[in-house]
Amino acid sequence: MEVLSLLLNGFSVSLQPFALLAALGGAVLGILIGAIPGLGSVTAIALLLPLTFGMDPNVAIIMLTAVYFGCVFGGAYSAILMNIPGDTPAVMTALDGYPMSRKGQGGKALFTANLSSFIGGTIGIVILTFIGPSLATFGLRFGPAETALLILFALSSIGWLLGEDAIKGMASTFLGVLLATVGIGMTFGTQRFSFGTMELINGVSFIPLVIGMFGFAQVLEMAAGVYSAKKPARQIGLRESLLSRSDIARILPTSIRSGFLGTFVGVLPGAGATTAAFLAYILQRKVGRNGEEMGTGVVEGVAAAESGNNAAAAASFAPLLSLGIPGSGTSAVLLGGFMMWGLQPGPLLFTMQPDFVWGLISSMYVGNLVAILAGIAVIPFLMRILWVRQQILIPIIAGICVVAAYSSGGSMLDVWLMLGFGVFAYMMKLAGYPAAPLVLAFVLTPKLESSIRQSFDISNGHVGIFFSSYICIALLSLMGIMIVGLAASSLRKRRHDG
Repeated sequence: MEVLSLLLNGFSVSLQPFALLAALGGAVLGILIGAIPGLGSVTAIALLLPLTFGMDPNVAIIMLTAVYFGCVFGGAYSAILMNIPGDTPAVMTALDGYPMSRKGQGGKALFTANLSSFIGGTIGIVILTFIGPSLATFGLRFGPAETALLILFALSSIGWLLGEDAIKGMASTFLGVLLATVGIGMTFGTQRFSFGTMELINGVSFIPLVIGMFGFAQVLEMAAGVYSAKKPARQIGLRESLLSRSDIARILPTSIRSGFLGTFVGVLPGAGATTAAFLAYILQRKVGRNGEEMGTGVVEGVAAAESGNNAAAAASFAPLLSLGIPGSGTSAVLLGGFMMWGLQPGPLLFTMQPDFVWGLISSMYVGNLVAILAGIAVIPFLMRILWVRQQILIPIIAGICVVAAYSSGGSMLDVWLMLGFGVFAYMMKLAGYPAAPLVLAFVLTPKLESSIRQSFDISNGHVGIFFSSYICIALLSLMGIMIVGLAASSLRKRRHDG
């Protein structure tokens, strides 16, 4: 009852007219920024944070929270409509969202993304409200060794879960790991695979990679006439985008399950929303009724990725508020904002600054609700993109790819890399190699490398640290079971084909 009383006091702040106006403005701005490839929530919060210096901290955090949730919502829009993920977790959304758009179900995909994001975010916020400190303490059990094994488990399962051929999927994963190691090493500062080129010292930029692998490769497919140039028989509006009862019945279990999983991943320091979206997608593919159809354009795929993503975004506040440890890049930027406002996150924050803490938690409810309302409102306008003729859409998407790649680093090298990755991804598609494992491995590898190095530093180079806890043993057992299952499945397939 004490928690509910404190939460109600927080709502008395977050539901004031000026605070609601700040939340609405933040949500709309976040959706727009999130839909632009290469920006995302970290950039949005970092750019807006200095503007809140003279504002009331409660109102400022309400606006920034709405921006955060708006960015998470908006990242899926460009992924669904143009196959260009607005941020990293939206890579998983594009796997089913864009095929749904090509089948004339773009409205359902957008509505599914909004609804499942809201459900996942709500689950994460409710758990944060009642057991946030306990959850953050549990997250600390995942040290460098546990984190390394969790990411290794994800990497080992990417290839054969996201492709029709396990060997080709793993090959794509290895290419992603290789690309992630280009540039100066994080540990010893030595150059790796840069071929003496100054431009590659900092490594391959993620934005040109993902835009090329998804966006520009899609332009090449469209130009080659892979997809039909037919357009919908009539204009698609909000009514046609609504989900049926059967659609909601399919989405709800997926969103709830992914929301709980995303919350668990979100409290792990450094795991991030990308890992949550991917693991939620894996879980749905393994336990869902139509797991074999995922990747071809089903609502469960969109729901799993978006619910896990949003739940992790909300749960990342648990270690931030309770322990002063940011669980994501965005929460790390917010940690700087807290200090700027004279606040010190940690165990004493709940007792020393209860108004601020519960105002923040209540603003997450408000921001999540405002974000879904704003997201639904823009669906009819977004659907007009699907009505554009392909002859017009191809140069528009190509131009967006070029501008986004150049703006990410202000270098023409990024544009050339984007074009090169686009051609490479198109060739991979023709040869049957999936692009998603490469991109996800590229994202997860740096954290894997740093976690392994930290583990060996802690244990003075002894590999026994990876067997030192029940969590490590459980993750190793899961990897073993998965590898044995994959081998058995491949053997059965060969016998069947033989």
